[in-house]
Amino acid sequence: MGSEVMETQLDRIKSKLNQAMHKDADFSLFGASSHQYRVREKLKAKELADWESLNQVTLPDSFAQFLMEVGNGGAGPYYGVYSLEKATTYTEREVLLAKSILHPGMAKEEWNHLIEPLTKDEDISDEEYDEARNKVLGGMLCIGTQGCEYDMYLVLEGKYRGRIVYTSDFHPDHPFFFVYEDSFLDWYERWLDEIILDYEGSWFGILMPGNEDVLIQMYQSAPNEEIQTKALDGMFKFKKVSEETLGFLKNVAEQSVKHRNTAIQLICKTSFDTGAEYLLGVLQSEGHEDFSDALKILNAHRKTADLKEFYPAILQRIDRISDRETLRYAGYLLEDCDEVTLHNFAPFLCHADSSMQTTAIYAARSCKNKIGSWQIIEQMMLGGDQQVLNNLILYWGLIPHEKLLPYYKAIWPEYKNNPNFREKFIHCLRELHLPDDYFDKGEF
Repeated sequence: MGSEVMETQLDRIKSKLNQAMHKDADFSLFGASSHQYRVREKLKAKELADWESLNQVTLPDSFAQFLMEVGNGGAGPYYGVYSLEKATTYTEREVLLAKSILHPGMAKEEWNHLIEPLTKDEDISDEEYDEARNKVLGGMLCIGTQGCEYDMYLVLEGKYRGRIVYTSDFHPDHPFFFVYEDSFLDWYERWLDEIILDYEGSWFGILMPGNEDVLIQMYQSAPNEEIQTKALDGMFKFKKVSEETLGFLKNVAEQSVKHRNTAIQLICKTSFDTGAEYLLGVLQSEGHEDFSDALKILNAHRKTADLKEFYPAILQRIDRISDRETLRYAGYLLEDCDEVTLHNFAPFLCHADSSMQTTAIYAARSCKNKIGSWQIIEQMMLGGDQQVLNNLILYWGLIPHEKLLPYYKAIWPEYKNNPNFREKFIHCLRELHLPDDYFDKGEF
């Protein structure tokens, strides 16, 4: 990048910082309250030169100019940009001096092999762990954090010098993410632009950049489905879309099997009423993945939309659920459905897998008339393990039915000394007009 072009970009950034501050005056964007769109005092040229000499590192020009012309850290994506001093304390010297071996689009197999010493060897020494970790992070400078295990690094050398990398713990199958921009300034300016344009900002930098027109064009001209997927996913940063974009998404929903559900999710995000017809079709399809996707989309709107029209379609398919996540979403959605009973969840409440039983117990916690389905509870108590019984009592209490009293009496000794559980046993007895010491008596 030429010096004049960079100077012009730096001037834009200074102006846009003020615009972003006024746009997000209450600091509602994630992390904004920590930096409040203010930058630190600029780094002097001699200070930068001394740092580079001491650390035997030359910073990418884009980042170096930001430090000297805008500020030595402060306002930035997530919790902001570290000062050069702080960035140095968060980066091992061995990492600064190492070669960079990461690259965009790294295959899972290559990544897994690279981090294998960090994930597979339980007996690895601290020195060996640090050496393996530093190799992965080599040639990068930690310039900020997103919170928890997520950090932001700047590549210092090699083919991808100047790129920003989002890192996390060393998880198999999840290589570190290279943002789309080629330089720090481009990434930083995009952050400001998206604030000013009022885009969603909670996971800035992950989604493909561009406005509606750019992403539509990218989808239509994409050489493969992977790029199409990224173009569509990029639209999740829009809080609302134009009628033209809504028409495009409808067309994708109607013509693309691969991207139908993503398009429907985007339609619902902008206009749930428009997406409802498409969602009903997905719920009624035979594919398990389609059914699960539809439940997840509905769950995102369950607090803002009336979902009664979807209850019959969910109940019709509920017995075909085969995984815990889908079952959990079904439970969330049917929580306010008066027609749902324990019989709808019976295949899972009496499942051979105790983890599926536990999920079903929580999913069915709001079912009405559990007393009328006492036989299901009896079957659960006959075959359930300790964790299942714990969750059954925790989420449902003890259903007051005389047929279940022998089972309650049998487990009473395990719970009588736990105040939280004991209270539930006593409450059940009182519901049945029985004395509090009923379970401590002899045979009944």
